[in-house]
Amino acid sequence: MNAEQTTKRELLEWLDGQRAHVVEQVMAMPAEARRRSQVPSGWTPRGVIRHLTLDVERVWFRAVMAGEQVDLPQGYDGWTAPDLQSDEELLEQYADECRLARAAVAELPLDAEPVWWFEDSGDPPYSSLREVLLHVIVETATHAGHLDICRELVDGGQHLVLDEPTS
Repeated sequence: MNAEQTTKRELLEWLDGQRAHVVEQVMAMPAEARRRSQVPSGWTPRGVIRHLTLDVERVWFRAVMAGEQVDLPQGYDGWTAPDLQSDEELLEQYADECRLARAAVAELPLDAEPVWWFEDSGDPPYSSLREVLLHVIVETATHAGHLDICRELVDGGQHLVLDEPTS
């Protein structure tokens, strides 16, 4: 395995770790808390999963990098999980999209350029698969942190505790 393949594998492993963190935090919450917002902006944990599925994984890997013709949400729709969709279905859709995303970029080199971007939106903000991978890792980790806070507000559960608070 050459250096580029090693780097790409490592980046994808880091992303997989963040994906797992997201799922673990959502699954650890009581079902009713997944549908309830803990923040003034109104998003829910289910909405975060939907956003990561459609606005992040599908957009960045399948549409932007691979040029696949995929259905994309409009406006805030990517943050809205259908009420009739079960949590299990929602999480399975996320897992499926993550698998499809990984497959879409499997053969691309890290310096591959985006092949699609939104019409009338200028140039894509990232110029290579490497930059897109880094962006998606950061975005997924950011939302994992949001879910950590939601989880703690709901039931006091914490993802990682190294020591006890002093106050």
